[in-house]
Amino acid sequence: MGAFVLKRFAQAIVSLLLMSIFIFLLVRLTGDPGHVLLPLDATPEMYVHLEKEMGLDKPLVVQWLTWTSKMIRGDFGISMARHVPVTELMWERFPATLMLAAAGFFVTLVIGLPLGVMSAARRGGFLDVTARVFAVLGQSVPLFWLGIMLMMIFPVRLGILPAGGKSGFTSIILPAVTMGWFTTAGLLRLTRSSMLETLSSEYVKLARIKGLSETRVIWKHAFKNAALPVLTFASLILFIFITGAIVTETVFSWPGVGTLVLQAVKNRDFVVVQALVLVISAIYMFGNLAVDILYAFLNPRIRYGD
Repeated sequence: MGAFVLKRFAQAIVSLLLMSIFIFLLVRLTGDPGHVLLPLDATPEMYVHLEKEMGLDKPLVVQWLTWTSKMIRGDFGISMARHVPVTELMWERFPATLMLAAAGFFVTLVIGLPLGVMSAARRGGFLDVTARVFAVLGQSVPLFWLGIMLMMIFPVRLGILPAGGKSGFTSIILPAVTMGWFTTAGLLRLTRSSMLETLSSEYVKLARIKGLSETRVIWKHAFKNAALPVLTFASLILFIFITGAIVTETVFSWPGVGTLVLQAVKNRDFVVVQALVLVISAIYMFGNLAVDILYAFLNPRIRYGD
C-alpha cells in the first residue's frame, strides 16, 4: 500500500506540473490583456509600460518559473482587473462553491442511491422501468437547458423559488437539482448494475433461504457488498462538483469560483485564471488520489505492488 500511495502521489505532482505549463500557455492565447485593461485611445507606450508592470515582456520560460515559484510559496499574485490579491478572491468565492457542491451531492445521494437499490430489487417492475427512463433522460439532457427550464417553471411560472443569485436557503434548491441531475442518473445506473450482480450471488440466496426479511437481505447483505464501486463513484462526484460548477453557477448567477473564472477569462486576467484553474486542477487530482487510496483500503483483494 505504501508503494502505491507514493507512486500515485508522484504521478499527481507530475500531472500538476504539466497542467501548470498547459494553463500558463493556454491563457496567453486569449489575447493581450492591454486591450481590456487600457482605454481605447491608449498609446503604444502605455502598452509597453503595462507589459513591464505585469512582467509580460520577459521570456515565457522566465514568466512560468516566476509564477510557479510564487505559487509554491502560496503567493497567487494580484488580480490585474480588480487589483486585489487572488487569495482574497478565492476565500470570498470558494464557500459558495462548496455550499453548492454539498447541496448537489446531497441531491445525488438522496435520489440516486435509493432508486438504484429499489430498481434492482424490483427488476422489470414499474419502478425499475421508471428509474431507467429517468437515468437515460438524466444523462442526455444538457445542464444549461435543464437550468433554464427549471427557472421558467418555478420562478417565472409558479413564482415559488428565486431565479438566481445567493439570497437564502431556497436560492440553492434549483442550482443543486440542476447540478445533481446528471450525476444522480449515473449513480442510479451504477447502483442498479452493482446490486443486480450482488443479488444473484450465493450468499444472498443463502440469506433468503434462512428466512431473513427482504428488506434486511437487500440493505444489510446485498447493498453492503455492492457499495464499493458506488462509494468510489460517489467520492469522485463530490470532487467533480467542487471543480466543475461553471455551467450551473453561470446559469443561476451563483457567486462561486466558476463565475469568477469566467469573469477573469472575459477580462483576460491572466493571474486569476492561472491561479484558479491550477487550484481547481489540484483539488481534482488529489481528490482522485484520495479515492484510489480509499478504494485500496476498502477492497483488500486488490494488490497495488506492496
